[in-house]
Amino acid sequence: MFKSESLIPLKMLLFSFHASNTIILSFLPLYLQFKGLDGTEIGWVLAIGPLASIFAQPFWGYLSDKFKTVKWVLLVCVIGLIIGSTLFFQMNTLISIILMGAVFYFFTTPIGALGDSLAQRRADELSIPFGTIRTWGSIGFAISSLLIGAALDIVGVQYMIVPYLFFGFLALLVVFQLTDVKMDSKPVQLRDLRKLAGNKPFLLFLGIMLCITISHRANDSYIGLYITELGGSEGLVGTAWFIGVLTEALVFATAGYWFRKFHPLIFIILAGILYTIRWFLYSAVEDPIYVLGLQVLHGLTFGIFYLSAFEYVTRLIPRLLQATGHLVFFATFFGLSGIIGSLGGGAIMEAFGGDALYFGMGALALAGTIFLTIYHIQPFGKNPIKERE
Repeated sequence: MFKSESLIPLKMLLFSFHASNTIILSFLPLYLQFKGLDGTEIGWVLAIGPLASIFAQPFWGYLSDKFKTVKWVLLVCVIGLIIGSTLFFQMNTLISIILMGAVFYFFTTPIGALGDSLAQRRADELSIPFGTIRTWGSIGFAISSLLIGAALDIVGVQYMIVPYLFFGFLALLVVFQLTDVKMDSKPVQLRDLRKLAGNKPFLLFLGIMLCITISHRANDSYIGLYITELGGSEGLVGTAWFIGVLTEALVFATAGYWFRKFHPLIFIILAGILYTIRWFLYSAVEDPIYVLGLQVLHGLTFGIFYLSAFEYVTRLIPRLLQATGHLVFFATFFGLSGIIGSLGGGAIMEAFGGDALYFGMGALALAGTIFLTIYHIQPFGKNPIKERE
């Protein structure tokens, strides 16, 4: 009973953070469009978050490992989220939006990674599947995208800060109730980071994975604009995210039944194949209602890819550097990929349209899937050395 109860605050943190994150992910491009920014300018603003995360993820991860706590680092970041977002939404010029956005994202982007890192460790402690905890983040994302999308369709996207701060304060309340994890007593030194810098399978995997994650992050940034380009509304954007993340939640919730039956890289390659099919189909649609139908593939692409990739890199990261390594993974998945996806996607969409963007994403995902297959058949890819000392 105690073990079950001790997970409630963690599940609520994931629920509330991802509920707030869907508001930014789903509706910020539309908000920036309302502010008068064009496609290229929106791309610059959306790239600030991933750029900030490249510095923020390793920084907060290192502090977490050094001071042997995830909980209190999360508290600082959530406070930064509330203050940073309040200021960010007051900005009106491109330069001020970019500068304040950098501060806002510096505190916000590590929360998801730290929450997942804490969930992974708690799952290991309790011998339960990581997905059963992580699914609460997807549930929060799905519910928020549906309800907030419908609400903003009525009142206007300019009021998105209100629900965002509501979920932000909810996250602040539950973070105090978190159960921290027991961490290795050996203090982390800067020289320990060489273990990550010298981990060739880890770095090579991150590099190859970029092909697929760039396409994923470009979709995160521009699916809302693509739906409106096809004639859809804010409510339809919210519904699309709801359908996609609902399937993601189902994948996470059922992970305990299917996940460990094969090597993680098998699932990663399968997700890459599905990503390729998904993006090519998106490029061919002419009515936004078809995008909604194809959103059921979201769980089978992101859900499987993320869960498997997170598990695979955990095998490659020394236990001493778990938080740091996880946040380096996040910095690559959501940071570097986000920069390229946002800047490149914005320019392509403005010049050639959304169908050309999604066709290019399909080609990129196909290349990544081929490279991952080659990586898997190598000795270090098939049987990675699990450095957990």
